[in-house]
Amino acid sequence: MSASDLYSLDVEEPTALTRMLSDGFEDWSKQVTSTGFCSRPVRLFGQARTFDRRSGQHLSTFDSRELPDSVLYVRCGNRRASRCPSCSHEYQGDMWHLLSAGVSGGDKGVPESVATHPLVFLTLTAPSFGAVHSSTRPGAKPRPCTANAAPGLCEHGRPRRCTERHDADDARIGQPLCPDCYDYEWQTVWQWHCPELWRRFTIRLRRLVAAHLGMSEKASRDLLRVQFAKVGEYQKRGAIHLHALVRLDGAPSDDDPFPSPAVDVPASWLAERCLEAARDIEVDAPPADGSDTARVLRFGRQADARPVQRHSDDGGDVSPEMVSAYLAKYATKAAGDVAVDGTPNRHLKQLRETCLELCGRALLHGGFSSPYALLGKWSDALGFRGHFASKSRRFSTTLGTLRDARRKYHRDREQLEAHADPASTDDLVAAAEHIVVLNEYRFVGQGWLTPGDAELARSAADAAREWKEARRAARQPHEKGKNHGQALLHR
Repeated sequence: MSASDLYSLDVEEPTALTRMLSDGFEDWSKQVTSTGFCSRPVRLFGQARTFDRRSGQHLSTFDSRELPDSVLYVRCGNRRASRCPSCSHEYQGDMWHLLSAGVSGGDKGVPESVATHPLVFLTLTAPSFGAVHSSTRPGAKPRPCTANAAPGLCEHGRPRRCTERHDADDARIGQPLCPDCYDYEWQTVWQWHCPELWRRFTIRLRRLVAAHLGMSEKASRDLLRVQFAKVGEYQKRGAIHLHALVRLDGAPSDDDPFPSPAVDVPASWLAERCLEAARDIEVDAPPADGSDTARVLRFGRQADARPVQRHSDDGGDVSPEMVSAYLAKYATKAAGDVAVDGTPNRHLKQLRETCLELCGRALLHGGFSSPYALLGKWSDALGFRGHFASKSRRFSTTLGTLRDARRKYHRDREQLEAHADPASTDDLVAAAEHIVVLNEYRFVGQGWLTPGDAELARSAADAAREWKEARRAARQPHEKGKNHGQALLHR
């Protein structure tokens, strides 16, 4: 969508009409377009001076006071779809490219030979903290909610099981059958230590790989290396579980950063090591205060590791495009996204309150030296303080590299559009490498200045995404099914 298309939007906010009839609307609409129709852009005030690195010559000065609102709008970059759909959409696309490059290769500086390396799609879940309502998995035979639980009533007078068949959008899914029986403190402590569980899992996996090869971990590093990309996802009960792509590479070098493993092992062998490592590790969690107890934390029993089938004729149901799209999709989800819109979620509210309560007790007992001193800061994340998306150094490219390439592309395109002479294109691109921009901006706020501006940006963002999805759907699948993966990604 171009800046001129903002005129065709159907908006009802009165201040939006005022903006559209203003003299500076064309310039303002270009700013909106440059932010990608961000919902809550950052407002900056100041100037940027451009110099030639070779001669030191001052080429130009850009001042935010020349803009319609006297501020420069910059996209917020929030990964959460509930906060900014536009920036989240871009983040999701970057994650898909990052993951797809590490799975299939042939893109973003990753060679196609990576597609021959053993690869596993791993899922690690949280243990049970109490019975909750559940629905049937998509594609599975409908089943009662908790029909296998013990019959009768719990000590609080509530049924121990539910025999209903819940739909996927039922607001009761994830809610405890008995909130008094549910161990909210245990789940909060488990969430808090989940990043440590993952760290120990990666250490244990490397050691198991070496042990099954009959050598030390140090010696095994000369033959193969474990690479991974991991994404966290909230279940309906508010517990985090982890999805990861685990790959085996050889020992990297400057000439070949993505070599094949020197030991020929199948992906099924790697899957067994992953499950073995998940069963072995545990974390001793200290008590929050004198009235609390120490806990031994582990991953749940529903761990799953599947070899990723690189070709459609392999007979597997886990394809590269599927796992890349799946992980990229959940990289943009937050704790609040598991709640049904418009329905109060008492379970998530109780989890947040438990985080604050444990934090307060820990501070009273041990002060800021307590391991739970910062737990209250992460109450909105239900106690999970880890990265929602992380990877090993050499799994594929980085988000920073993708963003730098995007910025360079837009900067070069703007310069080429400003100089329409084709004869000077090559000289202009070469000169751009020697340009230095000194930014002198200060933060003055976040968000659009009026409800009408926000409505225009939101409507334009919706229209732009619909146009992109329609264009993507019209394309024919090609190039290893990447369009198929992108279609899964943007559902």
